[in-house]
Amino acid sequence: MAIIEVKNLCKTYVVNKRQNNVLKNVSFKIDKGEMVAIMGPSGCGKSTLLYSVSGMDRATSGEVVFEGKDITKLNETELTELRLDKMGFIFQQMYMMKNLSILDNIVLPAIESKKDTTTKKEKIARAEELMRKLGIIEVADNDINEVSGGQLQRACICRSMMNNPEILFADEPTGALNRQSSTEVVEEMRKLNKEGTTIMMVTHDAKVAAKCSRVLYIIDGRIEGEYITPSDLQDDKSRERSLNNWLMELGY
Repeated sequence: MAIIEVKNLCKTYVVNKRQNNVLKNVSFKIDKGEMVAIMGPSGCGKSTLLYSVSGMDRATSGEVVFEGKDITKLNETELTELRLDKMGFIFQQMYMMKNLSILDNIVLPAIESKKDTTTKKEKIARAEELMRKLGIIEVADNDINEVSGGQLQRACICRSMMNNPEILFADEPTGALNRQSSTEVVEEMRKLNKEGTTIMMVTHDAKVAAKCSRVLYIIDGRIEGEYITPSDLQDDKSRERSLNNWLMELGY
């Protein structure tokens, strides 16, 4: 069952009176519980696609049907509430409030949500449980400049999960991390996916994309290929090798 269906999505920017067609009639579906990677060369429209599908950026035309509702028709207030209550976001740049502790940053989305009627004590308990799950409970009271990059990104994942989102959008979530931290963060995302969270992720890293069930390859604003991870490839090295062979055929 599709949680998101994208139909003929277009995004055009006008720069110096010239049109730049970044997305060109993109159509695809993401089923509930999938973990999908978006790959392609630099400047091909990967991040624009992620932002347009999640409602963070307005599409020029086309539809994005999320749980049966076309979110391109929603006003800004409705979009803000949808993103807060139904979606989670992880970015390459790990944005957090400098004047708040790690725990307070994680709790923030639940405090902002109008639909969350639990007490502040219950919200904090939920945040602490997420931090235990991702192995960072020991830095709960730290400032954001007192933790490693990997710990900070796992804190961002905790924050993105505070309102139990239906789908998680990730834009190069491992791009600013070293290989060990990158592996740890992707493994945590993989666990969340196995527990039922749908994930749409932009990445340039085949090692990261190989963890996904499906890869969409985009060139010049169009989806030019779709890779479905073979179910018989159980170990990560085989999955990565298979994906790399496919990417090479596409000229990546």
